[in-house]
Amino acid sequence: MNENVIPTLALIVAAGVFFFYVSPTWSGPIASTKAAIASDDKALAAAITYATQQNKLADASNAIDRADLDRLTMMLPSSVDNVRLILDLNALAARSGLTLSSIDVVANSTVTKSNNEKASASNPMGSVNLTLSAVGTYTALQTFLQGVERSQRLLDVRELAVKGSDTGVYTYQMKIMLYWLR
Repeated sequence: MNENVIPTLALIVAAGVFFFYVSPTWSGPIASTKAAIASDDKALAAAITYATQQNKLADASNAIDRADLDRLTMMLPSSVDNVRLILDLNALAARSGLTLSSIDVVANSTVTKSNNEKASASNPMGSVNLTLSAVGTYTALQTFLQGVERSQRLLDVRELAVKGSDTGVYTYQMKIMLYWLR
């Protein structure tokens, strides 16, 4: 009988240790630690993918010709720079033979799509409306608009109103939209 008591007692102690210590420890802190490790492994894999993609984009950015990048920055600047824009438009008007009498700048919050549908807030482009008043001949206006068309800045002439005159010198009201990166 003593021969069966010790193995039975050892079996009961082993079962007790398993059910009261090993099983709760395995399913509690060890399971949560395994889940944290799996989550960290996913985050590490995502970070490696991000770093790889960032390096590819940096290489692609460095491969762009500096002159092309400067032209792109001129076409779609990262800020509005109202003073430079007004000076450029005034110089263009002077070369064209127009005299600018006023320039009003009104910032827009988003660029609008067709049919006045608002662009999403994630749109990287902003816009600025300019209202210009100018005086000059029709030929001077044509030269000015051709200059705006050939401008390195991205500009849209949205509205144009002409007040007639018997002298051949007209008064023009224009709305021009300028785009920039946010």
